[in-house]
Amino acid sequence: MENALDTGRRSPHIVMYIGSLQKGGAERVMSNLAEYFYREGWRVTLVTTYFHPPEYLPSPALWDPETGEPFAGEGIARVYSDPDGSLLSGSRIHNFKVRFDNLRSIWKKLKPDIILSFSGKNNLMAAATSRGVKRRDESGRLAQVPAVVSVRGNPAREYAGRLMKTAAFFTFRKAEGIVLQTKGAMAFFPKNIQRKACILPNSVNPGFMLPLYEGERKKEIVLVGRLDENKNQTLALRAAAASGALGEGWKLILYGDGPSASQLKALSKELGIEDSTEFAGIVSDVPERIRTASVFILPSKAEGMPNALIEAMSLGLACISTDCPSYGPRDILEDGKNGYLVPVDDVSAMAEKLTLLTKDEDLRRRLGKEAFRVQEAYAPEKINGQWKAYFNSLMNL
Repeated sequence: MENALDTGRRSPHIVMYIGSLQKGGAERVMSNLAEYFYREGWRVTLVTTYFHPPEYLPSPALWDPETGEPFAGEGIARVYSDPDGSLLSGSRIHNFKVRFDNLRSIWKKLKPDIILSFSGKNNLMAAATSRGVKRRDESGRLAQVPAVVSVRGNPAREYAGRLMKTAAFFTFRKAEGIVLQTKGAMAFFPKNIQRKACILPNSVNPGFMLPLYEGERKKEIVLVGRLDENKNQTLALRAAAASGALGEGWKLILYGDGPSASQLKALSKELGIEDSTEFAGIVSDVPERIRTASVFILPSKAEGMPNALIEAMSLGLACISTDCPSYGPRDILEDGKNGYLVPVDDVSAMAEKLTLLTKDEDLRRRLGKEAFRVQEAYAPEKINGQWKAYFNSLMNL
């Protein structure tokens, strides 16, 4: 693949801005993108508000994974944007100005060729603070540093309420680029923002790009994700209990942790499925753990482009997902062809599909083989190449 070093051009400097690299879907995508652009010969700097382990660690990272302390060398650099506490006061307006000025000074110091921000208020800050920050283009002329804002979830949740929605509509007009994940997310924004936005889906995490497992699959129904209200594992537990599958040798395994863990454990006991339900916690080897499972469930109330669903499909699991806003699952999964979509919070519909799958091995295999095709559609090099082409167009390269 051609990169900046191959053509003799100066390597572009991309600065990526996010709250932290704490383990989550958006954080993993940014970490993967950082690695990709570094491999392509770009200079990469990650700007995060704070250090919040356990985090993703892109390679080669120029900071201590235990302390977050940056160090010098060749690799992916990191800068923290949260100002010194001594500069902050009790006034929200004063604190906002300090954070605004601090972030703007970071852009000026780093002198990026392009800025990419992920999610929520980070997008508002990146679009606003980058105005008037200049770079020298290929002809040597001063030009605005392009700021690209990316919505990683359901925009109606990221920008809930009149104030946040108005702020998003105003500041997104100032950004040079806007990346959305789904058609549903695009529909949230007015036409003037839609015209400058593009849809770039998530790629399959490279660790999940494995050959299709052809052996006998275990009687395991798996979930992967943070245990919280939005991820809605309650629906999966109730559906599993209603289906009766757990009384027929099947096991329900939840990978992840979060604020709903104790509540979900109590619910499994209340439903009488405690002995057939495992709370496996946070694990580092998810692909190996779920590769030989049979069924995957995504029970969320809202998602952007759900990494967990793409990854399970890429391993050839038969998948059931809620058809949740902003309709990312609908863009990936075609109901009845490569998995099943069910309404949000519909226990009976989820239980019905779970019963079908647990009783019919041929159906599981057929859906799993069709699901496996997402490896082609969302291959990392393919999707990452789309990001690169988009950024190059904004930098006029």
